[in-house]
Order: sequence, then C-alpha cells, then structure tokens
Amino acid sequence: MRKANAIITALIMVLLLVHMILGGFQLAGLLQGGNILNEVSAMTMLFLICVHTVLGVILTVKSVKLLKKSGAHYFKENKLFWLRRISGFAVMFFVAAHVLIFLGRHTETGAYRLSFFGPLQLAVQILMVLSVALHVITNVRPMMISFGIKSYKDLGIDIMLILSILLMLAGAAFAVYYIRWL
Repeated sequence: MRKANAIITALIMVLLLVHMILGGFQLAGLLQGGNILNEVSAMTMLFLICVHTVLGVILTVKSVKLLKKSGAHYFKENKLFWLRRISGFAVMFFVAAHVLIFLGRHTETGAYRLSFFGPLQLAVQILMVLSVALHVITNVRPMMISFGIKSYKDLGIDIMLILSILLMLAGAAFAVYYIRWL
C-alpha cells in the first residue's frame, strides 16, 4: 500500500507542476481562454489526491493503532510524522476551497475570470500554496526512500528547490490575478 501511495504521490507531483504552470499563465493573463489540458490535469489530480488521502488515512490509523498497542506514544520523537499528517489535512481543506472558488469561473472575450475574487479568496489561495509547500517539502525524502533512491540528499534538494520556485510563482500568479481582478 505504501508503494502504491508513493506512485500516486509522484503522479500528483507531476500533475501539480503542469497545473501550476498552466494555471499561473492563465491567472497572469499570459494564456487566454480555457485550457483543456489544465482542466484534465486538475480533475485527474483531484481524483489522485482523494485516493492519496484515503491511503494516507488508512496508513495513519494503522500507525496510531500500533502506537496505542505499544503504550509509548513518543509524541516529541514523532513530530515530523504528525507534521506530515496535519499538513496533509490542511492541504485537503485548502484544495477543497480552491476547487469551490474556481468552479465559479467563466471566460469573457477569451479572458479567464471568476465571478468574484476578493481578499479572502486570495488569502485562501496563498494559504493553500503554503500548505502544499510544507506538505511536499516534508514528504520528499520518504517518497524518494520508497522508490529506493538512497542518495536523496542532492536530488531531494533539487526537487524541493524546483517545487519551491514553482510554488512561489503560483502564489505570485494568485496575487497578480487579484490585482488584475480589481
């Protein structure tokens, strides 16, 4: 189950990159109209996120049962474990909000436009970007280990750097869209 979850995670990361790049271009006004590739990648990614969430909950429940059975919780020693789980739940919340906000979209004269995008929507999108960044960065190492990549230090840092830059650009695209929306 962990290997399947790792494969799903890798697919989500690839789709996230595609979605961030195409969506960022759309929000910044550099890509006009609807983009079928972005919509397909978003829907596929949403499905995989749901599967990833179910698998993550199952694995977390198993881990918690083992903790209870052993009688030693070691919360301080397992902070990273809990950080990964809590950031995952934050991602679920903000992805749901992201989907709800962007369902109300339409195109006017080829321009991508929401029915409303105010300060609250901008704040939710920035918080989504931050929660995704935290969740991805804390989980790159275990994902690479699950694929058998032993020297994850250089490759892991490269992956985190690329994702951090793209997440920063995604946050900037939301801010540019907000400014353009005004």
